[in-house]
Amino acid sequence: MNDQDSLRAEAGKLAAEPAAASDATSWFELLYQAAARGEATIPWASLAPNPHLVQWARGRSLRGTGRTALVVGCGFGDDAEFVASLGFNVVAFDISPTAIDGARSRFPGSSVDYTQGDLLRPPASWRGAFDLVVEIYTVQPLHGTARTTALSMLPRLVAPGGTLLIIAHATEEPAPERDPSSFPWPLTRAEIDSAAGLLHAVRIELLRDDETPPALRWRAEFNRKA
Repeated sequence: MNDQDSLRAEAGKLAAEPAAASDATSWFELLYQAAARGEATIPWASLAPNPHLVQWARGRSLRGTGRTALVVGCGFGDDAEFVASLGFNVVAFDISPTAIDGARSRFPGSSVDYTQGDLLRPPASWRGAFDLVVEIYTVQPLHGTARTTALSMLPRLVAPGGTLLIIAHATEEPAPERDPSSFPWPLTRAEIDSAAGLLHAVRIELLRDDETPPALRWRAEFNRKA
């Protein structure tokens, strides 16, 4: 097992244990606190915008001037800053206050509104409020009802005429095993389809990235009718 696999396995144990007690999210803050003390590393924090997001945006010559965007589970802020660079007015949230503090420290003076928030209980003011909603690697660490709830919440945040973009680890298995050693737990095609809600699926891609060995990723784009 390489170092990255070890980090993922440790994070998987953190995620699985509270889930058994119907607490699916408190471990995120514990992990970010440990990282702030130098006792852990955030396995998904590459400190660069996600390449599948960048490729998607540039392929569409995406411009966000005068439009709003929400970045879900923003971590240390790299994806949020990229979306803001396209001209969007960006709200970026994470359930971990320590992650939000880290994003603000990394990008002082940023136009992004970094705030603590919970995808499972979003503010009522966020419902149908964003022209672009970006979710990358946030749902895949969740278990059971928390996972189902998170997927159902995403389309509710999209404004009429808006877009939901999901990027996630992928599996072609209909019912994969979800033990800590397999963390993060990839999304199935059925789970991706369930995230559409009342939105229209524009394009759902199954991609291979440049990891060794290559890993499967979903990149799913949905649109809400104006």
